[in-house]
Amino acid sequence: MIRTGNDYRESIRDGREVYINGEKVADVTAHPQFKPLVDIRAQIFDMAHDPATRDVMTVTCNGEVNAVGNALPYSQADWWAKRRAADAVMDQVGGVVTRVGDETVGEMWSLHDASEVLADMDPQFARNIEAHIGKVLRSDPFHVSANTDPKGDRSKLPQEQDPDMLLHVVRETDAGLVVRGAKFETAAAYANQAFTKPTIANWGDDALSDYAVGFICDLGAPGLKFICRTGFAGRAPAEDYPLSNRFDEIDTLVVFDDVLIPWENVLFHRHTRAASCIRATLHRYSAFAFVQRNLKFADMMIGAALFNVRQTGLDRLQPVQEKLASLAVYREGINAHLTAAIALAERSPAGLMMPNQSLLYAGRVLAGSKLHEMMHVARELCGGQICVTPDAASFRNPDTAPWLEKYYTLSEEWVAEDRRKLMAFARDLLNSDYAGHRLSFQLFAQSPPFAHLAAVYRNFDWEGPLAFVKDAAGLSDRVMGQATLTTRDSAISRWFAMEAPAPAEMAEA
Repeated sequence: MIRTGNDYRESIRDGREVYINGEKVADVTAHPQFKPLVDIRAQIFDMAHDPATRDVMTVTCNGEVNAVGNALPYSQADWWAKRRAADAVMDQVGGVVTRVGDETVGEMWSLHDASEVLADMDPQFARNIEAHIGKVLRSDPFHVSANTDPKGDRSKLPQEQDPDMLLHVVRETDAGLVVRGAKFETAAAYANQAFTKPTIANWGDDALSDYAVGFICDLGAPGLKFICRTGFAGRAPAEDYPLSNRFDEIDTLVVFDDVLIPWENVLFHRHTRAASCIRATLHRYSAFAFVQRNLKFADMMIGAALFNVRQTGLDRLQPVQEKLASLAVYREGINAHLTAAIALAERSPAGLMMPNQSLLYAGRVLAGSKLHEMMHVARELCGGQICVTPDAASFRNPDTAPWLEKYYTLSEEWVAEDRRKLMAFARDLLNSDYAGHRLSFQLFAQSPPFAHLAAVYRNFDWEGPLAFVKDAAGLSDRVMGQATLTTRDSAISRWFAMEAPAPAEMAEA
């Protein structure tokens, strides 16, 4: 089934204990700092019912209409459908939203791929995983991911400091596990459930640990406390900060104060091998949605910068064109990695269509590592007016409006009000507190930069370059020891065959 926006709003009016700005929130759906994102999330649910967007937002599985973002990917076409749906959401709401609903459910599919490994430890783990993947598809919750712990002193074992610095099991009961600790999670205060998993700890040689636990958390469960950072909505007029007031996804410290996790929601427990396996493959699907958001953010930077230089006639200058081209190269680099990751997708251990891992993770590094540079380029192209333009109220005040009309009108095409709106948009995109927060968030959202590079290292095919240089340099077989090499690019080797398979055949390979 697919829910409506009102279904979603009612589902989070469950008496959860939410705090922001030092105050307890009575109704998260109505609070001014949560309401903008609750409304967008509700709008996403409603898009699945709207005749204009229903076909893009839904897919029929086993005779039942489901949200396309929740459906397991079995073909390249499935990935194109997911990409279209996410783009449709951001086009309709007019901005970038990280928690659309497709960005964390993919982590469950990674568990699906690891079901055999987990079944070796406890068959119930694999059964619970499959049950929850099916439940997400059928019940259409707002599903997020609780990942990062406060951590404490990382040089110490969890047991050598406050044991609650990392989420852990404090006891087992007939009903389930009782857990204590905390997790950071974006949107948790207004989501339905979270896939909660361990941050990799210093396990040492321990095969078992109470800190190695992963589960589905009902975010309305007793004992949870949501302590949120101050939001940007309402700090300043929406006319002056159009992005801050609509698209700030509130980050939350979720405190687990002896929370009961029913056994059917436990996905793995105590086995450090399971925790390490999950962490190593966690983003093999969800990284796609993460990178796609960066593509849309690049579009926003290009649009703001290009409008600004065109309105002033600076787009004719070669140095300006070069800066615009650098933004385009960044954007198309992200696009190329996303497109290639689908085109050269590969079968996962459980038979899903998995985006090409090397290309996807390399695209994630590109999108994240170059973002600050591209924001600076866009800021240069927008110019100093993004930090000196007066507020919207001044453009309406009878005493000041004529002067602003005079100095901000450029032509019949570019009148003062449109220029003010463009400057406000660019300022909020590139120069505001919201812009700074988004930059840091994108840098660390899925994992820190070193982990992004580690994922590239683990998934790149090193054999091809080694074999090429070995032969080109005339090196002996001794340099490889006992290893053998194949001169190929594993992602495209099948396309170099004498009879290359058709695209449809590749999708089913």
